[in-house]
Amino acid sequence: MTREDLPVEHRSREVDAILRQAGDWRGETLSRVRAVVLGAHPDLVEEVKWKKPSRPEGVPVWSLGGIVCIGEMLKSAVRLTFPKGAQLKDPRQLCNARLDSASVRAIDIREGEKVPQAALRALVREAVSLNR
Repeated sequence: MTREDLPVEHRSREVDAILRQAGDWRGETLSRVRAVVLGAHPDLVEEVKWKKPSRPEGVPVWSLGGIVCIGEMLKSAVRLTFPKGAQLKDPRQLCNARLDSASVRAIDIREGEKVPQAALRALVREAVSLNR
């Protein structure tokens, strides 16, 4: 599923612009991750937060009863951060970054890597349930 396949009511035009602006593998990867995240729960809200001079476009955020996860394009990876990640069960061990944090966990996806969609969807659903 690509971002164009997402129902319009679930897409943020600001996130569309961020992905178009990337123009490389990171934009494509974040687009695929976005589709999985939004497909995990029909009520997830997508928005852009934290606009600042060093990142005027902001950062994609998905929430439902609080932030579920945050998507960022770093220089060498796409990072999906779960603010309550330390509380998540992660049987597929997708989380590979921020492992030293007491609360946060993240998944860094490097060029050419694929994330198992079903496992990511399950992690997002669990993060939603933590907010309820």
